Amino acid sequence: MMPGIGRVNPRQVKQAMKRLGIKAEEIEDVEEVIIRTKTKEYVIKEAAVTLMEVQGQKSFQILGEPEILERKSIAKDEEKKIPDEDVKLVMEQTGCTEEEAIRALTECDGQPAEAILKIMSSR
Repeated sequence: MMPGIGRVNPRQVKQAMKRLGIKAEEIEDVEEVIIRTKTKEYVIKEAAVTLMEVQGQKSFQILGEPEILERKSIAKDEEKKIPDEDVKLVMEQTGCTEEEAIRALTECDGQPAEAILKIMSSR
């Protein structure tokens, strides 16, 4: 109960929402909700989700206990962006492992020539 309001009749709340043009619909059987940012992931299991529509604008209300997880390092994403041909070229020219080639290419902004020089100068 909210202070100063007293008891609220759920039926009156529904009628007031209808007069204001607010539609609310409970989404059934929600298993989990995941919100991803660049650095974190919010996982809400067994969430209660309500879809509300006000003046054509839809919004979701999510109730539940979130589990906050750190996202995997961005370096993993960068590794995927490096072409296989570049990795292979660096490996052939330097005799290094795939992991070393990827690390060097990542540090050299994907430039194979710079990565080769970097590996060769460190030996």
